[in-house]
Amino acid sequence: MAMEIKNCRICGKMIQYSGLGRPICQGCKKTLEEKFMVAKKYIKENPGATINELSEAAEVPISQINQWVREERLVFSDDSPIGIDCERCGKMIKSGRYCPECKNNLVNELSSGRKKGEPSKAKGPIQTSKGKMRFLDR
Repeated sequence: MAMEIKNCRICGKMIQYSGLGRPICQGCKKTLEEKFMVAKKYIKENPGATINELSEAAEVPISQINQWVREERLVFSDDSPIGIDCERCGKMIKSGRYCPECKNNLVNELSSGRKKGEPSKAKGPIQTSKGKMRFLDR
């Protein structure tokens, strides 16, 4: 796997980027993980805290907290005022990307499409009988 040279998204330092995850240097990853632990502890000790209070306590932007929630690293209790919008319907959720209803609908849509025998819409290389590679029309 070829490595790219990128700048760390936090400090700007040049790093070798493998193409997996966000391009962040090891120092910033360590600092971010320490701040995550602060945020997690703060939520546990202050269940009624707002997202602004959490952001200030952990010294991270609200966008970082939202990312941890989307990644399901942070989960808020049902009575917490902190939440994010479901990416599909906009309903407030406490963790992940989709509310339970949208998750179920997505699973049902995917399952019904597979059952009907619809061809996959994935585009990519296909091996031919002569061993040559060709691409489907996009």
